[in-house]
Amino acid sequence: MVIVDTSVWSLALRRKRTVTDAVAVELARLIDAGDALIAGPIRQELLSGIASPTQFKLVRERLEAFPDIPIETADYERAALCFNQCRAHGVQGSNTDYLICALTLRLDLPVFSVDRDFPRYAKLIRVRLHEVVA
Repeated sequence: MVIVDTSVWSLALRRKRTVTDAVAVELARLIDAGDALIAGPIRQELLSGIASPTQFKLVRERLEAFPDIPIETADYERAALCFNQCRAHGVQGSNTDYLICALTLRLDLPVFSVDRDFPRYAKLIRVRLHEVVA
């Protein structure tokens, strides 16, 4: 199982990419294996900013197959700790990113992201990163 970050879902669902794009192919592999997970804040990020009601509906319907990972109070607290630890070392990030980090830590799962911030977080808070299988 892998928590798939907004950046990966966006490449597959919102942007025009070729089928040979390694990230899209890996996401398809994870989906086919039943290993792709999403959290509510990721879903919100994906749907935010879609101007076209038709495209919004299409993306929302495609995501309906993936239930949200339950988020607990302790996840929000751990996200704040992750934020504080990274900030103490000069690394900035979004609240959603740190919540994703907290979920990966609690569930002991890697995150699949093309966001350049996640490798920086991983150095400080030991978040595991999912690599594209070649």
